[in-house]
Amino acid sequence: MKEVRTRFAPSPTGLLHIGNARTAIMNWLFSRHSGGKFILRIEDTDLERSSKESEAAILNDLRWLGLDWDEGTEVGGDYGPYRQSERRGRYNQVAQSLLESGKAYHCYCTAEELEDARTRRREAGENVQYDGRCRHLTDADRMSLESQGREPVVRFKVDVESVAFKDLIRKKVSFPGDTLGDFVLMRQNGMPMYNFCCVIDDHDMAITHVIRGDDHVSNTPRQVLIYQAMDWDVPVFAHTPMILGPDKQRLSKRHGATSVSQYKEDGFLSHALVNFLSLLSWSSASGDELLDREQLIKEFDFARVSKSAAVFDTEKLLWMNGQYIRNLSPEDFAGAIRPFLIRADLNLSDEQIKIIVPLFREKVERLAEIGDKVSVLFQEHAVPENDEAAAVIKAESARIVFQTFLDETGSLAEWQVEDFKATMKAVQKISGVKGKGLWMPVRVALTGQEHGPDLGATAVFFGLEKCRRLMKEALE
Repeated sequence: MKEVRTRFAPSPTGLLHIGNARTAIMNWLFSRHSGGKFILRIEDTDLERSSKESEAAILNDLRWLGLDWDEGTEVGGDYGPYRQSERRGRYNQVAQSLLESGKAYHCYCTAEELEDARTRRREAGENVQYDGRCRHLTDADRMSLESQGREPVVRFKVDVESVAFKDLIRKKVSFPGDTLGDFVLMRQNGMPMYNFCCVIDDHDMAITHVIRGDDHVSNTPRQVLIYQAMDWDVPVFAHTPMILGPDKQRLSKRHGATSVSQYKEDGFLSHALVNFLSLLSWSSASGDELLDREQLIKEFDFARVSKSAAVFDTEKLLWMNGQYIRNLSPEDFAGAIRPFLIRADLNLSDEQIKIIVPLFREKVERLAEIGDKVSVLFQEHAVPENDEAAAVIKAESARIVFQTFLDETGSLAEWQVEDFKATMKAVQKISGVKGKGLWMPVRVALTGQEHGPDLGATAVFFGLEKCRRLMKEALE
């Protein structure tokens, strides 16, 4: 059997979209599961929109996700070059071969002529595909058209009743030949079309499995025809279902972040994002949802990939990310939150970060939340966060708690968690206030919030003097 070789081939025209990241993950998982190779190719034939900045950003996102590639850009390999802009000579060579064999031809139709023809056929209720009018031009016809300054495209000659191919998810897929038309291989400016160059690249790079989104299904029959015309082996295809937003519409910016870099900026862990994206249309036979990379690699197969579109559930992603955060070691959590603390202008010492780790590791779903949550420890005054919190400290029972708290701490010079607990126990006994009526006013008085980190540890972090000052402010 051939060695499995998959590829991910992004166009460097923007950031790495979450849907494309899911495609990259599936290619990577399948190649690792099969003991094969994962190849990275850059499809930069769109010269106007492609940029080195976008390419660098995509590569950085792939590395952050942990998707290492065996061959390709910045790695090299025996099947390069791995950037399409460096392969134009090869595309011209194959185009010339198809022209000489009569399987392709030059077409001189202008855009206006093509549109007029489509309009007439549409109005007549006919197929709107190109009618092949330039198929049978004579040499004299071509010379005449070229003398007018017309530059031709290269079209592929479609002469089949149908095109069928195997799909690991959809099984057998078939398209009628008359729905394809004689499609363009090369533009007037000599640049190859997507369907043409990706077939050549996949063949030259010995790709055995083409795994991509199902928005490419309509491209596949045209690509199969090119493989057959060149007498090349046709790879196995797998078209993954599209990703929908909660409203069952195609995932877009209106649903929130759509790029991998934005999820990174928002404080999602790469392992959590890979785990979550892997489960869009695929499931583990074990029924487990929290799967590390080793488990994903071991279990991944296309037999468990659904044909149905996957819904991007942000709440589930948040839950999953929170689980991964809580599984971090204290040291790893400290390292992960440091850049987000700096972003929030909280330049804390190692000792301070060590203290806050146990306070907040259970409280965040995204690392980017840490700045707002930690800032409560450094505010000078505890301003109630809302009207409900303000009402808590205005209650008469709260005033009794505050005064008793001040009375009981007046003789203390400093305190630890045990001292705080003993004080609260004494306040409860003397004031007669218990439960939420006791603890909630103290929390709001110290932090301004109704919920937050462990209150005893927070009080110790503040220090006795600051706690007494905040309690007096609440009482007044």
